[in-house]
Amino acid sequence: MTREQKDNLFVLIKSLSKSEKRQFKLYVGRLGVNEDSKFLTLFNILDKLSVYDEVTILKKGIVKKQQLSNLKAHLYKQILISLRLNPSHQTIRIQIREQLDFATILYHKGLYKQSLKILDKAKNLAIVNEEKNVAYEIVELEKVIESQYITRSLSTRADELSIQAKELSQQNVLASKLSNLSLQLYGLFLKTGYIKNDEEHQVVTKYFNDRLPKYDINKLGFREKLWLYKARLWYSFLTVDFLSCYKYASKWVDLFYENRDMIVLNPVFFLRGNHYLLESLFYLKQHEKFKFSLNRLEEVTKEKWFPLDDNNESLAFLFIYNNKFNLHFIEGSFEEGLPLINEVLERLKNYQNRIDEHHVMVFYYKIASMYFGAGENKKCIYYLEKIISNKSLQMREDLLCFSRILNLVAHYEAGLDYNLDVLIRSTYKFLIKMEDLYEVQKEFIKFLRGLGDIYPNEVKNEFIKLHKKLKTYEDDPYQSRAFLYLDIISWLESKIQNRPIGLVIRNKFYEMKYNR
Repeated sequence: MTREQKDNLFVLIKSLSKSEKRQFKLYVGRLGVNEDSKFLTLFNILDKLSVYDEVTILKKGIVKKQQLSNLKAHLYKQILISLRLNPSHQTIRIQIREQLDFATILYHKGLYKQSLKILDKAKNLAIVNEEKNVAYEIVELEKVIESQYITRSLSTRADELSIQAKELSQQNVLASKLSNLSLQLYGLFLKTGYIKNDEEHQVVTKYFNDRLPKYDINKLGFREKLWLYKARLWYSFLTVDFLSCYKYASKWVDLFYENRDMIVLNPVFFLRGNHYLLESLFYLKQHEKFKFSLNRLEEVTKEKWFPLDDNNESLAFLFIYNNKFNLHFIEGSFEEGLPLINEVLERLKNYQNRIDEHHVMVFYYKIASMYFGAGENKKCIYYLEKIISNKSLQMREDLLCFSRILNLVAHYEAGLDYNLDVLIRSTYKFLIKMEDLYEVQKEFIKFLRGLGDIYPNEVKNEFIKLHKKLKTYEDDPYQSRAFLYLDIISWLESKIQNRPIGLVIRNKFYEMKYNR
């Protein structure tokens, strides 16, 4: 798979809406001298190109090759200034920063009283909206100005500002420690994945406890609670405690629903919290709660007040549609989920510059799984090949591992056994290179190695033997994780019972649903 050349300026221009492009041209044309400026000409050229092509740009003769880099940098800056002036991007955070800038200008002009008046309003707005870092900056500037703007109330004012600065500093330090811990745990998760034994559990628990700062939950504000729940959520994911994941993801999401203004100010955190909540419910097979949470998330993103900018729109698509796939996997409703595939593929084209390639590959795996469950094995293989053949992307090892295993199973199911031996060997070679394989994977490797020597009339007995071995790992907290990527047990049961895998999973779903 070849990687298309991407230029930051080109990607930025292609992300602009029609209204943003119109505003940029109005912004540039505010002075007559800019109407024929080189950077506007470059903007119009790039806007018309379907892919970035430096040769085409240079042929236009607006600038020499040595000057192109500077011209692009200038255009990039002008577009950002124009976007900053766009009302749709005037968030509370930007408004507070703008007021701080205004106050700083007034201070440097010696207009202390005017500066302090703006700072006081900006500070109150920052505190109400949990922007405590900028609130601390404002207090520090207030202290500087008050030391030069002498008033009779200076003594009480000095005490007031000192106390406020100390409180904001303590809150910012706590939030920083919690956010650092959350980020460190996420980094650890990306590096090592889920723990696989009691020894790893002890190491991760010590790592977490050593870095968790002391806190009083009753004294925490919105921001501190958010980072606390994020840190505890990642610890729960690392230790494969999905019930605890659900607990803290629920607290995270409820925090936003109880403070709706914070959804508007921090939509990305709101969307991610919901995604982790849905992921936890998927792992716990909590169908009704999953369906309710997914519907609620989708409804909120359709509300007029929800800030659906380019970034939030692509994230909402990513999280909602990933979990729409998961809903079909829980229910075993693979055939009913097939129409979802074309919709996702079409929207992936629209968001191609906003969604990274790894998440595209995750979608391909889900699409392949949907086709596999529906019995359309050749289509399943087609999308798995897109993942397996992608040599330019550093993907999660588990995704590559289970893509190869599912690919092998799909070839077997499709009757494409003319090169099955070659496929078995290549899959086996890939798996043995992996470190810290699950026992489930090891057993499956053994099964694969012996598959070529099994007579057709003995295959069913071998399926029964493998099924018996893998069932012992189904409730193992360290090994059951492997079944979340590929429901090998249900596939084996479908072969033993001679029934479609979708029917096997659907029957399990209804049985579990009515027994609860």
